[in-house]
Amino acid sequence: MTAKEYLGQAFHLDQHINIKLQRIESLRTLTQKTTASYGGETVSHTRNVHSLQDVIVHLIEAEQDLNRQIDELIDLKTEIGKTIDKVRNETYRLILEKRYLCFMQWEQIAADMNYSRRWILEKHKRALMTVDKILAEKEGSA
Repeated sequence: MTAKEYLGQAFHLDQHINIKLQRIESLRTLTQKTTASYGGETVSHTRNVHSLQDVIVHLIEAEQDLNRQIDELIDLKTEIGKTIDKVRNETYRLILEKRYLCFMQWEQIAADMNYSRRWILEKHKRALMTVDKILAEKEGSA
């Protein structure tokens, strides 16, 4: 696995979590689409209570899966953060943290650091080479 692939794992997991949040919101909306009966009149047809129960079961399962993925993201970001902390160059470390832990866009990183986008990308390339070395050392000692 290259440094870029290793560091990018958190971003991809974060994207999956965002999709799951949208799905959960959709399921919550479905559970709220029930109508209340205000009169004492009995209705001749029966409501499908099982479909509501099914939606609630899917909602609970999705929330449990979401919590598992959030825990996984926290662990992954902690691991990636420890790897980035091993980078000795302060500038490289800052670029890597902004990009791979805060998921900032290149333009935003460049603006925050008062450098051009091109300069940031060049430093990022060098930072990735440093992380590649750290990962190779990590694999060699394992």
